[in-house]
Amino acid sequence: MTKKQLFPLVVALTATLAGFLSCTPGATTIYDFTAETNKGDVMNFADYKGKVLLIVNTASKCGFTPQYDGLEALYQKYRGKGLVIIGFPCDQFGHQEPGSDEEIEEFCRINHGVTFPLMAKSDVNGEHANDVFRWLYSEKPFAGFGDSDTGRFMDGMLSRANPDYASNPDIKWNFTKFLIDRKGRVVARFEPTVTPEEMDAHIKALL
Repeated sequence: MTKKQLFPLVVALTATLAGFLSCTPGATTIYDFTAETNKGDVMNFADYKGKVLLIVNTASKCGFTPQYDGLEALYQKYRGKGLVIIGFPCDQFGHQEPGSDEEIEEFCRINHGVTFPLMAKSDVNGEHANDVFRWLYSEKPFAGFGDSDTGRFMDGMLSRANPDYASNPDIKWNFTKFLIDRKGRVVARFEPTVTPEEMDAHIKALL
């Protein structure tokens, strides 16, 4: 291959590498990120410095949707002590979040009394995954659903679709929850099989 033929390839590879690096900013805390709210505004996580955050990917038509009630209860119990819960609606798991941002907000408010912040609907896995979740699961990869009946059911369901599913660090289903301390660091990941009530002591310990 001549230098003249090689040049376009080098340019293309350089552009690809630059694009990759721009999506991998080397973030060390949640404060390095922004996200779009369900109102179309930009939320800067740096505004929550000093707070304890619980970040959850949510869905309105899932078997785990009743966890909205427990999440709201935690929010009401601890918001005055510094807890912020942030929901990221996502339609990637069983097409269980089909509505618009407005419809999702109305559903959450009417059926579960949700008052904690909701972001714009987005992907949490794959090529178009939002950067917040890419970072969250890189910090706390998937480590199993546990040994409960629900955990075994989830493992069996996902194993049938992909026997190697557990080897990937990404999000496996709706209502995966990440707990972040007052310094912006991810300290725990809770799968959908862990209820909000079971997380109470973990949250209280950080407040």
